Amino acid sequence: MLKCNIGLNRVLTLRLVTFLAFWPTVAMTEDSLWETHLREAVRFQELGRYPEAERACLAAVKEAERFGSNDLRLATSLNNLALLYKIQARYSEAEPIYQRAVGIMEKSLGPDHPSLASILNNIAELDRSLGKYTEAEVLYKRALVIREAKLGPVHPEVAQSLNSLASLYFDRGQMAQAKPIFLRALAIRESALGPEHPEVATTLNNLAGLDRAQGKPWQAEPLYQRALAIWQKIFGSDHPDIAMCQNNFRPPDLGEFWMSRFRRSV
Repeated sequence: MLKCNIGLNRVLTLRLVTFLAFWPTVAMTEDSLWETHLREAVRFQELGRYPEAERACLAAVKEAERFGSNDLRLATSLNNLALLYKIQARYSEAEPIYQRAVGIMEKSLGPDHPSLASILNNIAELDRSLGKYTEAEVLYKRALVIREAKLGPVHPEVAQSLNSLASLYFDRGQMAQAKPIFLRALAIRESALGPEHPEVATTLNNLAGLDRAQGKPWQAEPLYQRALAIWQKIFGSDHPDIAMCQNNFRPPDLGEFWMSRFRRSV
């Protein structure tokens, strides 16, 4: 699948959203040392300064351990540290940390809490990166079931689970299973977030990649163009990643386009 690293692609969504996902669920003061460490980790990661981000994450974990072994602040800190390692492809370090965070979340909130679904989705992303597709599918589906039950079937987080699951099926070459799930994710995002939201563009891009992989560039091209228009409007034509996305529509694809139209007509 062709990917454009603009705005809320898969990795950046995890980085920007999941780092803050559990903060509303815990009681804390604005000037707490723990929160300071967590905010520093976010800031350093935004800047790509991973060693500093790691130090801040480890400091947040150490501070959170003072609150108790099952405190949600500890689960949050562990989740963020694991996510940082995952982004750096330090998968063997990330996995046990994620599992520790899941154990805390299940003890503190129960097995069906939406915040637990967020960590399950992160572990599924890790498994997918390792090619452990069966394990990833189980976790994606569990997160989806939790979100549908607790948040409703048209919540944006349900769309995130759907988009992730469909992307997994795409990776496995299960195109027939992937497309209707992508379409459902798109419908939810357009309704809940608006037709020009960057997450809408992400799903449009994914659908276009699927159509292109199936030899249907006449279906892919307008989806790509719509996704690109959204990104250009939000981030500007001078955004450093726009050029890479524009490469998805490069002229050589026209030959493929016309040959596919010919095949359709015979």
